Amino acid sequence: MIETDRRGALGLAAALPLASALPSLFAGAAHAAAGPNGAAWDLTDLFPDLAAWDAARKEVVAALPRLAAYKGTLGQGADAMAKAFEDISAVTIKMMRVYVHASLRADEDVRISANQERNAQVEDLASSFGEATAWTAPEVLALGKDKVESYIAGNAVLKGRFAYALRKTLRQAAHTLDAKGEQILAAASSPLGGPQTIREQLFNSDIPWPTVSLSDGRSQRLDAQGYTLTRDAPSREDRKTVFDSFFGQMGKFESSLGAAMAAKLKGDVFEARMRSYPSSLAGALSGDNVPESVYRTLIAETDAGLPQLHRSFELRRRMLKLPDMHYYDIYPPLVSMERKFTLTDMRNITLKAVAPLGPDYVKRLGAATAAKWMDPLPRPGKRPGAYMNGSAYGVHPYLLLNLGENYEGLSTYAHEWGHAMHSILADSVQPFELSDYPIFTAEIASTCNEVLLTEYMLAQAKTKEEKIYYLGMRLEGMRGTFFRQAMFAEFELKMHEMAEAGEGLSGESLTRVYLDLLKRYHGPNFVIDAPYAIEWAYIPHFYSQFYVYKYATSIAAGTWFAHSILNGGKVERERYLDVLRAGGSADPVDIIKASGLDMTGPEPYRGLVADFGATIDAIEKLLG
Repeated sequence: MIETDRRGALGLAAALPLASALPSLFAGAAHAAAGPNGAAWDLTDLFPDLAAWDAARKEVVAALPRLAAYKGTLGQGADAMAKAFEDISAVTIKMMRVYVHASLRADEDVRISANQERNAQVEDLASSFGEATAWTAPEVLALGKDKVESYIAGNAVLKGRFAYALRKTLRQAAHTLDAKGEQILAAASSPLGGPQTIREQLFNSDIPWPTVSLSDGRSQRLDAQGYTLTRDAPSREDRKTVFDSFFGQMGKFESSLGAAMAAKLKGDVFEARMRSYPSSLAGALSGDNVPESVYRTLIAETDAGLPQLHRSFELRRRMLKLPDMHYYDIYPPLVSMERKFTLTDMRNITLKAVAPLGPDYVKRLGAATAAKWMDPLPRPGKRPGAYMNGSAYGVHPYLLLNLGENYEGLSTYAHEWGHAMHSILADSVQPFELSDYPIFTAEIASTCNEVLLTEYMLAQAKTKEEKIYYLGMRLEGMRGTFFRQAMFAEFELKMHEMAEAGEGLSGESLTRVYLDLLKRYHGPNFVIDAPYAIEWAYIPHFYSQFYVYKYATSIAAGTWFAHSILNGGKVERERYLDVLRAGGSADPVDIIKASGLDMTGPEPYRGLVADFGATIDAIEKLLG
């Protein structure tokens, strides 16, 4: 499971704080030379040096008064509106490059304070940008729908680049404040991001992560990366040691981590109430125009499918020959496979696996993975997890990965390059204003690649053990990306409901709620050791409001598209690629529906649960 996915650009409604929309996910060069701080990517495609970066930053700062001065001009006609928005877009593109460079440099080594300071500097700039352009949405709304539509009809620039954002602004009229109110909320974006900064600082530098000795003689420092790399240890005693040590150390900071999350939740509630949304959930879904029923249907259908999840745990217990199932038993592969995958292997296999997406897709991916766009390997001080940053329009995506030479590393590689190809295809077709796709569709591109990878590996498998291994990894992928993320979504909804009801929020109360969910999702025959329920604090996605559910909806959609491509032909392939090429040119539910899949009903989620059950059947058949 990918820990962090980051893509962002600024929409027309600049009242929305840039900091809430910022980074992306990716990296890519199996043979790239090491750069600053040991990174393998080449940031000179953004700026040749820090002096050029700082000059661009200052240019953005200098442009803000000019953008603010457009206030009051939109009513002068369609040409005046187009001029203002074109200038805002041009400055936004430059600012995003400034932001991406600072963000990537900061993530190369979180211990280097100068890089962190530059990153914080740009986050403050983003807040200032939001203040300077906060007038746009209120002014559009003051013009009214009829006048705005007449402007769109009479101006090619507005029609081709800004119509979707303008109509989106009109749709959100009831939740848009006046110019002063929008300016205040824009200014508040930086302090509202404080809880996430505190959490990241705790994890990346302040918590003294323990080092444990494993039965194979290795010593492993159990920070987030070390935990991820060792939680699937073959030895059950080692797994217990890893879980006890990692979550035990995290538990010592339960109060501080709980305080950070409580502050974040209060910020979410504050923003929702200021914008007159009935709940934080309604506010979070409004931007993408996703019906609230999608979220609740996902949770309901996942709950209905829990017997299949419980069945998979019993299969796991049987195959691992365990007397019972504990939480530290969920990551080891059902069948061990010693095969290692180098970066070159990952590239070559991924290119072959995605062949069903067509020769143009493969050619573009081949060129991208041969370039210096990726920082692939873990090292001390580097940001953990994986992401693709596709926010530098007109340049190319960047990928940060922390790969192990195992199948999980290969899967992560294919996943993140799926995101990158989404950015490449969208940027090749859409203007900047329509290129930035929402997460709701973003994770379809990555999960579809993972499904294609699994199908390819199964087709290449030569032994029963290999087939069981890849089927087991498919099972784990669906468990981690569908069932686990749906559980996270249910937890996030519960957290916000507690905050909205004014209930006491603390690390202890959040751990208690999370423990109850763990027990229900894993079933009556599964042992959940209470100290592990601090796991909620390990999940960085909870600081991106109502984000995790999109993993679950996306694997359901990605699996559907992958199977339709494998079982169909060019028509099915092009329908899927149309989703990627669409970028952010329409509401995501509508983009997906136009390609043949309705995410508002239960069918995608029931289909995923059925596929999960069929995978269990296939493994049991091979076992005999």
